[in-house]
Amino acid sequence: MTDKTNPFLIPFQTYRETPPYSAIRNEHFIPAIEQGIEECKNIVNTITSNPDLPTFSNTIVALERDGEILNRVCGVFFPLLSAMNDDEKMDISLKASSLLSEYSTDLILNDKLWQRVKYVHDHTDATKLSPEDATLLNNTYEFFERNGALLQGADRDRYKEIRAELSSLTTKFAQNVVKELPTYEIFLQETDLEGLPQSAIEGAAFAAKQKGREGEYLFTLDQPVYMSFMRYSDRDDLRKHMYMLYNRRNTTGTFSNTELLTRIASLRLELAKLLGHETYAHYSLVHTMAKDPEHVYALLNKLAEAYRKPMRKELKDIEEYATKVNGHHTKITPWNYAYYSNKLRTHRFGFDPEEFRPYFRLENVINGIFGLASRLYGLQFKKSENIEPYHPDVVAYEVSDQDGKYLGILYTDFFPRPGKQPGAWMTDIKEQQILPDGTDSRPLVSIVMNFTKPTDTKPSLLTPQEVRTFLHEFGHALHSLLSKVNYKSLSGTNVYRDFVELPSQFNENFLTHREFLDTFAFHYETGEPIPQQLIDRWKESQQFGAAYDCMRQLYFGFLDMAWHTITAPHNDVAQLEQEATKEVQAFEPLPGCMVSPQFSHIFAGGYAAGYYSYKWAEVLDADAFSVFEREGVFNKDTAMRFRHEILEKGGSEKPDELYRRFRKGEPSIDALLKRDGIIK
Repeated sequence: MTDKTNPFLIPFQTYRETPPYSAIRNEHFIPAIEQGIEECKNIVNTITSNPDLPTFSNTIVALERDGEILNRVCGVFFPLLSAMNDDEKMDISLKASSLLSEYSTDLILNDKLWQRVKYVHDHTDATKLSPEDATLLNNTYEFFERNGALLQGADRDRYKEIRAELSSLTTKFAQNVVKELPTYEIFLQETDLEGLPQSAIEGAAFAAKQKGREGEYLFTLDQPVYMSFMRYSDRDDLRKHMYMLYNRRNTTGTFSNTELLTRIASLRLELAKLLGHETYAHYSLVHTMAKDPEHVYALLNKLAEAYRKPMRKELKDIEEYATKVNGHHTKITPWNYAYYSNKLRTHRFGFDPEEFRPYFRLENVINGIFGLASRLYGLQFKKSENIEPYHPDVVAYEVSDQDGKYLGILYTDFFPRPGKQPGAWMTDIKEQQILPDGTDSRPLVSIVMNFTKPTDTKPSLLTPQEVRTFLHEFGHALHSLLSKVNYKSLSGTNVYRDFVELPSQFNENFLTHREFLDTFAFHYETGEPIPQQLIDRWKESQQFGAAYDCMRQLYFGFLDMAWHTITAPHNDVAQLEQEATKEVQAFEPLPGCMVSPQFSHIFAGGYAAGYYSYKWAEVLDADAFSVFEREGVFNKDTAMRFRHEILEKGGSEKPDELYRRFRKGEPSIDALLKRDGIIK
């Protein structure tokens, strides 16, 4: 293969410089990564061999403008690894992660480069720099300092070994989660389908037909399939079977992650200690709003204390209802909680998520959510026929400002398929930055979800929770699309981890507002708008189960912190999980059921000692939306202040300062507690 055949080695000659996916082959990735690394090494060599005194421009900015080849290939490969994986890509990812980890370690431990960075840091008056330049300088200096630049001799060698092993292990962890999920196929007969909604039955019949087993019904552990089954199936035995399968994933067998995760946690602890920190959490939290584990635990414990009694009351109410309905005592279990909770919600409020599906046709929801961004921020979205997607299900949109100025490209990828991770996420294919010639290089962004796919007879119809997920990921996308900074390392979602969820979770708050729903919630067959009565019941039910949901998130938060505040290696996964979460558990743990072995967020997804950030950001999002409620939910001035102070700024300034400028004050936890009905 010659250089000319590899599309990554030159700028993409396509509309808006979008990836030419049909020209990209798996065999292109590793050579492009290798050549990209060489390009980066040449840039670093140019910096370190410069005879002039180190300056902000010839060292810090020069390092920020790293290799274009590596940016292109990584911007394509890693999103594909999550959205269109296969065995070959998994093998490539191991090699790629190894190459990138080795290069990153060599960069960090380059003494000549470190000395230049340190010189600029020590000899520059940061007060004379712009806030963004000062942030870049400080971030660059701390990046080296926090990643081993001060280590020498055996400590430096060990640091390199740890980074290499962690890169391999975290990649393997993620692969095991992806590989095991499709191995679960539960084929049922018509007599097994009691209670299931027609949409779930049709989807299962369609899935079985595709497997050559027409007349049967295939259920998998894909999130929308699993959740629908647990919520609606009348068969307690089948719900228990599904629950045990789902919660024992990656605990034993070929794809077990138990040994991997204990090794990952131990290596992270060793790395933190090498760098002078008590635990990995102490090391990881320096660059966050929380600052240290003590502040994280303070938030988690405060929320646990506030929500514990309300959760117990919720569980008691559900158990009393189930007992009354069944005519005998019915204990609430992990596998019947969703079922009876949904029934009580329906009984108490007349609320059933399935009632909303006919009004939430995906195509209409897309128009509504795009319209919300247009109303708030003046954005325009146009489906592009000039851009090649990476899969036939994917649609690309060109995004422009109210004055027609181009802002970026948004790819939407909505449906499950083999090789695609479960869940939902947003990712940058290319990040916004100002190029050396002054050109504003705009971002390429994708949002990826796993909604129920259309069948031969029915379009994709969403539940309220799925619309909420769409709003959430779209909020992340807006953070990147509206970015207006100079440096890509500070653009879009490149912010403190406990700030990154603010734009996404904030966006969810519009979901139940009639003015928003009126723009898209029409019955897919009759065209009738969603009835006000249905919306009223929905709003009334919003606080139902809020305490349980919060305690579930706190379970994840405490578990994450437990793994990353260990002070010695810990190999008993079940024991640590039980001990860490006992104060927030809704149910006694079941044998073999654990979260840790499938907890990709913290063992493979960048949220190590960071899962608390969802709740941290939830405090901020509720507080921020209270400003909108006070000034007008669709107040253009308020929206544009949120755009200018939060969405456009990325990580160019400290998030505390950005938020205070938008809020015109300090955030309070009260808005969240009021929203969830914990306080009046």
